[in-house]
Amino acid sequence: MPNSFGKNFTITTWGESHGAGVGVVIDGCPPLLPITAEEIQAELDRRRPGQSDIVTPRKEEDRVEILSGVFEGRTTGTPISLLVRNADHRSSAYSEMKDKFRPSHADFTYHSKFGHRDHQGGGRSSARETVGRVAAGAIAKKFLALATQGPANATTGGAAAAAAGGLEIRAYITRIHDIAAPADALVNFPSLAEVEATAVRCPHGETAARMIERIKAARSEGDSVGGVIQCRVRGVPAGLGEPVFDRLEADLGKAMLSLPATKGFEIGSGFAETLLKGSEHNDLFEVRHGRTRTVTNRSGGVQGGISNGEEIFFNVAFKPTATILQLQKTVDVHGQETELMGKGRHDPCVVPRAVPIVEAMTALVLVDHWMRQHAQCGTFKF
Repeated sequence: MPNSFGKNFTITTWGESHGAGVGVVIDGCPPLLPITAEEIQAELDRRRPGQSDIVTPRKEEDRVEILSGVFEGRTTGTPISLLVRNADHRSSAYSEMKDKFRPSHADFTYHSKFGHRDHQGGGRSSARETVGRVAAGAIAKKFLALATQGPANATTGGAAAAAAGGLEIRAYITRIHDIAAPADALVNFPSLAEVEATAVRCPHGETAARMIERIKAARSEGDSVGGVIQCRVRGVPAGLGEPVFDRLEADLGKAMLSLPATKGFEIGSGFAETLLKGSEHNDLFEVRHGRTRTVTNRSGGVQGGISNGEEIFFNVAFKPTATILQLQKTVDVHGQETELMGKGRHDPCVVPRAVPIVEAMTALVLVDHWMRQHAQCGTFKF
């Protein structure tokens, strides 16, 4: 179904920007996983609006309510339903958009597809839909954290091996508009504290300060800017992913490109690999500390659609926020050319609040493939 994601660990998000609320139903989560509303809330707090002076001022506490699937602090194995109520509605700011299509937004395409749309805040096309993804991602993160701890955590089957020390997912901003963090400054796997140290979520302080100023400048002009998020995952065992259509990088790409405002995805060396020869690009194998490893990691931790045990890393490109506070040419629902001045409360740059969303979708993909691997290669012994 178009509002669902995943095969074994399946999420279905629902709700609109200015409706009563938004949420998610999670099906397939194993029983007895310890989870609390506070753990889910911690991730939602990273995504919520109004958290700094470079994001939308919409005031939403985004308090999560667990309606089903969790009893006495543990999952029951039945569908988990999570609700976040909308509170700060200002639908009047969107009255003109009932008949006029916002440039580069989903207004025209939704109208073309359905013949009817909720114009208030963008309705279902609003990034507020991602609340459900982040809430579900919090549970997926807890799953991965516990599944990859200790020596008895092998994914089972084939080359899949235990990931000592646990799995970690870390996303952060590497570029805003034309301001990019130096590549050599982001070699080490950053801590969560380093990422969260600034409102822009770039772990390089000097660059972060410049990025913040660029976002503020765009906002003062009624404009917007985009950027790039890099995501890194360490502790992934070899063996996750499928050989053909459901390759691990294909599902990661689908997950990222399903996010609002995304326009690009690359894993490993990405488009830069087209400038290399095979002799320059190949990741040679070696034995290191008793394990088969690669000398380099231009593959980004995935080969043949399956994880190879190295760090997974990829980049996601986000376009500038479509709604800007400038007069622009457009067309109305009657096919007449007109003009539209953007109104409402919008992020001058969506990228800082997208960081926890990228992490959530990454966790959802990995949990789903972890469960597939166990079902096919770990459940039965012949």
